[in-house]
Order: sequence, then C-alpha cells, then structure tokens
Amino acid sequence: MDQMIGRMLDNRYELLELIGSGGMAMVYKAKCHRLNRLVAVKVLKSDFASDADFRRRFYDESQAIAMLSHPNIVSVYDVSRSSPEYIVMELIDGITLKQYMERRGRLNWRESLHFITQIMKGLSHAHSRGIVHRDIKPQNIMVLRDGSVKVTDFGIACLSNSANTMTQEALGSVHYISPEQAKGNRPDARSDIYSAGVVLYEMLTGRLPFEGDNAVSVAIQHLSSVPLSPREIDPEVPEALEKICMKAMASDIDRRYPTADAMLTDLEEFRKNPDVDLDFTIEDLRRADTDEPTQYIPAVQAVSPHHDDEMPEESVGEVKMRRTLMTVGGIALAAVIVFALWNVIMGSFKKDPVQTEFTVPNLLGMTVEEAEADARVKGIFTITEMGSRASSEYAEGEIVEQSPTADNVVRSNREIQVFVSTGEKSAPMENIIGLEWRSAKIKLENLELNLEFNFKDEYSDSITSGCIIRTEPAAGETLRQGDVILLIRSKGPEPKPITVISFVTYELETAKEEAEALGLKVGAVKHTYSDAPAGVVVEQSIAKDTIVNTGTEIVFTVSDGPDPSLSGMEGMPPEAP
Repeated sequence: MDQMIGRMLDNRYELLELIGSGGMAMVYKAKCHRLNRLVAVKVLKSDFASDADFRRRFYDESQAIAMLSHPNIVSVYDVSRSSPEYIVMELIDGITLKQYMERRGRLNWRESLHFITQIMKGLSHAHSRGIVHRDIKPQNIMVLRDGSVKVTDFGIACLSNSANTMTQEALGSVHYISPEQAKGNRPDARSDIYSAGVVLYEMLTGRLPFEGDNAVSVAIQHLSSVPLSPREIDPEVPEALEKICMKAMASDIDRRYPTADAMLTDLEEFRKNPDVDLDFTIEDLRRADTDEPTQYIPAVQAVSPHHDDEMPEESVGEVKMRRTLMTVGGIALAAVIVFALWNVIMGSFKKDPVQTEFTVPNLLGMTVEEAEADARVKGIFTITEMGSRASSEYAEGEIVEQSPTADNVVRSNREIQVFVSTGEKSAPMENIIGLEWRSAKIKLENLELNLEFNFKDEYSDSITSGCIIRTEPAAGETLRQGDVILLIRSKGPEPKPITVISFVTYELETAKEEAEALGLKVGAVKHTYSDAPAGVVVEQSIAKDTIVNTGTEIVFTVSDGPDPSLSGMEGMPPEAP
C-alpha cells in the first residue's frame, strides 16, 4: 500500500487515494480540512526532492501558475515548500483528452473545434500572464462531463533537471514538441501554439503528424518534414479549419500564429462561417528553403540513447560542422584555462578580496520596512515595491512575492522587486436574481475567487424556468476565496390539478381563452367538415371532467362547415339496383 495514503500534509490536506502518477510527481485525491472540500494534491517524487535547484524552480514556477484563474485552466489553490513539496489543485471529474480520443477515435470537425477553442482560451490567459506551458498534449488536457476542457500541468513537466533518461511521459511529448524546442532553443508562446496545432491535427485525422522508432527520429521530422494535410487524410475536414491547423503547426516560428488570441480570432470567424476564406494558403506557411547544414539537436539527443550501428552516415555538411565545432570548442577551452590561471595568479596578490556574489534573502511575510531594516538587505540590496497581490497566506502589508526569489545568487543587479499583500481577495456577491443560471454562474466565476457552486431547483410563479430565484449568500454579502455558493433555480410554476370542461360548440377563440384561463396549453388546431357551423369546436383531445395538471396541452378540432363535395346531392333518387 502507498505509504502516503492517510498522511496529513501541513495539518490540512489528508491524502485519501492515489489517482495518478507521472514522471516527477504522484497525484492524490485529498480532503482539505480547513475548507471541507475535496482537492487534488500533486506530490513531488523523492527522486527530485533531493535536488535543491529543482525544488526551487518547482516552487517558483508553481507560485506563478497559482496566479492563473480561468475556466479552461485547472485551478491551483496552494503551493507548499514543506517536505514533501506539493501543489494543491481543484479535483477534476473527467478523463484526459487522450483517453477521450482513444475511446471515440477520430473526432468530427465540430467537436474538434469545440475542444481546440477552449484550449486556446486557456493558453491565451496563461500567455497574458507571461506563462508558457511548454508541454501541451492530449494527456495534459482534461475533458469534463459537461464537455468543457481544462488545461493541466502548467510549468511542471518543463522543469526536468536534464537527467540522462527520459520518462514515458516525456517520450510521449516529443510527438507534440515544437521545432525550436527540439533544437534546444528557448520556447515562447508560439511553441504552445505549435503543440496545440498538433493536438488539433490529431483530433481531426485520428493520427499524429509524425511517427518514428525513437524520440530523435520524431523530433527531426518536426524540424525538416511536412506532414500530410488533414484534408488528404479526411476530405470531410473543412478547408478553413485545415488552414488554421497548418498555420498553428508552421515549422517556421515567424509564419505561425503570433498569439493565441490571433488563432482564436480565426477559429471564431470559422465558427461563424465554415466557408470563410482566410487570407493565407498552406503554401504560404512552408519554411523557406535554405542551404544550412543539418544541425545537432542537443535537447533530444541527450535524453534518447541510441546504438552506434543505428546512426545514419554523416553528410559532408555534418562532418564539416562537427569539425568546426570541435575547433571552436578547443579554442574556447584554451581561453577559459588562460583566464582561470590569470585569476589565480592575480588573486594571490589580493589581501582583502571584494565580495562580488550575494545570496538573495527570503523576504516573504515581512513588511517593506522590516525587509529594508534586515541585516541581509541593508547596505546590500535595494527594495522596490512594484504593486500588490491578494493573498490568503500573507496578512495585509506583508511581502507576498519577490524577484529574484530567495537563495538566488546575484552579481550586479542588487534590486529586489516585491509585491505586497492586500489580504485575502474578496468581492461583494453579485445580484443575479432573474438571470439564466449559466449566465449567472459565469458572472460569478469572473470574480476570480475560485468559487464552488451547488444547485437547488424550486417552483416559482414569478421567475422563468431555468433562471435564478435567490442565492445563498445573498447579493451584497462578502465573498472570499473558495466560498461555496448555493444557486436556487426556478422550475417554473408548480403544476396544479384542474378539471377539464367541455369546449364543444364554443367558438374557437372563446375556447382558447377559456382553456388558457383554466391553465391548459392550447396546441395546434385541427379542422374537419361537419354539419356544425364553421369555426365551432366539434371535438377536444381531453374528455370533459378529466383531471390533469396545469400546463397540459389540449387540441381542438374545429368545423369548416359542410363538405362542399356533397352539396347538391340532397333529394336525388337512389341508384337503381
């Protein structure tokens, strides 16, 4: 049995069961005893917990991600630096997009559009906060029971400490990796857009754009190959959606969508008009041909072991490049050795070396005045107050965020920028009485308080069915982070029993008025020829004296007068036998 089950973290989170395992963390279903709610807790594996640099980056990145709040991003509630390191997130009732696709197979374009639009909205929010996911793939997208999606695992998978082995999760990621990531370059928001394009491609076609025997071969295809266009695989894919997908996947980063919002704009145009003519072609997205030699890919080679007999022969260009790198590397190494010797020789003449490196102190929880008076700061660092942040962890006036973070070593720039807590974020409860319940829920979610919602349905004679009758707490009361809101929805008027009367011989309009006054709903009128005067009710679908509930539909049959085909036949003698 997992020894973590039943453990209480920080006297608050009780681990109940293991619900997932990744390369670097274990995910548990847990109960938060402070707020009495179920959450998901991601606990850093002990293999990584022993690496101080990894723990610091894990914490710093997680703190930034905790500031994200969007309906299409899994909410992060808490981050802890205690042992073990862990992150507390909302508990999602759903499956991954990968599992969804495995069950459904190739998705139709409408469903693919529904999912990719939500993914891009989540990425747009993250990018606007300066956060790049760097590991967008179906395994990191959760599909909820209501069809909405949430992006998960922000900033965690990208913090690998360059180990020489690659986890199964990372091996899966190579199919979605952007060309610049494959080359080891620093990714930006456009790297997420490329990976999202691959996810859209997989949804539309039921297959990945590039396959290979190992991670290196797949990464090289991202750099140099052009995949089949979605319409070559499935002609039912609309041309405009294919163009959006291929632009997101452009190997040339400058020909890709510059922002998630730009891609969302085209997706919205396509949603409104599937025949929209976008102002670019797939040919416009091709990388310009160059004479550059094939380049070494350190980011992939370092984590994908191979045998010498599996390596292809080097081209003449590759041999020249390798020799050039060896020559330049030799010169650089010699320069480093000379510089080091010079420092050793000169350093021997110095009596009192001047300190050139300074460790950034931890200022979190202090006021600015306390930080400036701290011996680790005074005369060494300057404190610059950049703004404020709402916080449930730090009291009003205390430092809630600092940059650079604690334990960083700096040499030249000795400024520490800080944000001060305004206390726990709160807002007054909105007046949503009479709003349709979905619109009301969205309005409250926009308060960005990570609210939880419960629903109750009641009859109402004055509020339309599906609209809000009242709320708990009521409008104007103070809401705080994680509060639970009860929304009482209308089911419309409560049905009441009524006794149906006879409407036969009533004029149609009179019958309608009487029926509606009684509480019946009048359905489509039928017509028939009869001896009764035209416009008079001759039949009704519910018999007289029948007891039904209000709102029950009744159908009247109305006379159109005598059948004209029988006119003039009265008084004629019968036919002879």
